[in-house]
Amino acid sequence: MIIVSAPDQSIPALRRKAEELGASGIRTYAETQREGRTSLQMLAGSETRQALVDSVQAALSAQSDWRLTILPVETTVPLPRDEAEAEKKRKKASENKIGGMTREEVWNTVWGQAKLDQTYVVFVLLSTIVAALGMLTDSVAVVVGAMVIAPLLGPNLAFSGGVALGDEKLIGRSLITNVVGLVVALLLSIVIGYGWTGALSSDELLSRSEIGFDGMAIALASGAAAALSLVTGVSSALVGVMVAVALLPPTSAIGIFLGAGQWALASGAAMLLAVNIVSVNLAAHTILFWRGIRPRTFFEDKKAARGRMASGLVWVVLLLVLGGLMWSQVHR
Repeated sequence: MIIVSAPDQSIPALRRKAEELGASGIRTYAETQREGRTSLQMLAGSETRQALVDSVQAALSAQSDWRLTILPVETTVPLPRDEAEAEKKRKKASENKIGGMTREEVWNTVWGQAKLDQTYVVFVLLSTIVAALGMLTDSVAVVVGAMVIAPLLGPNLAFSGGVALGDEKLIGRSLITNVVGLVVALLLSIVIGYGWTGALSSDELLSRSEIGFDGMAIALASGAAAALSLVTGVSSALVGVMVAVALLPPTSAIGIFLGAGQWALASGAAMLLAVNIVSVNLAAHTILFWRGIRPRTFFEDKKAARGRMASGLVWVVLLLVLGGLMWSQVHR
């Protein structure tokens, strides 16, 4: 449901545009608490939601006293009588376009997920403890449990979203949150590795010091699934587990090996972490580009396009370099 609150004279044009784009359940009502203002309410499917939001912003961009609100709707009973006609209009309006969440919804989601606060740090600490002990005791179930609470999905998606939208504040916010999360996990793992008196011979731990192209494929799939879940509105819980698998265990393994003085094993885990970070971000960057997540205006998009191109090129070059290093190590 899209609700627009704007001056009375703006509403007729907005209503006509909504009808052209196939919105259904269109209603208008005067705002009793404020004179000269009307609220326009409409239902929009994922195919044309972005077009409706863009048309409202374009029509009202010269004004300051307006607000657009998007609310999720589970169902409506009964269905609108003009649903068949509205469906035809939606199909026509959405031709050659991919449906999903609007850029505004995507931005709002990732901005919150990139927040650096006590809760984020606590979740990083807890998930690191669980992951480290799970790897040290060779418990797959415990490591998977760590993935459930690891909060590393949000900041990575936020960085890709910031690049796609050309939002420098979002890019900076996500980078800081990402770095803090990885540093906290690394330092805590060093302490755990230093204090661990048992052997470092578990398969779960040693597997994080080995580099293989299968791990790169997993990281690419994780990043793609994470970005796709973001733009389609699908629950990201399981995707978060996938991304955590690619990022948290290698980080924890680096710290454990460093704390135990195993420099060679630590370097292998560091290589794996670097490959996973690059793969996750490259895949997310590609999916957001494919789904058309970009700024609304031409000039903003032109500016953001340079950032998207530079970012994509950097990730591709880094992946090729890391892939070459992996290949050389495998074929020594």
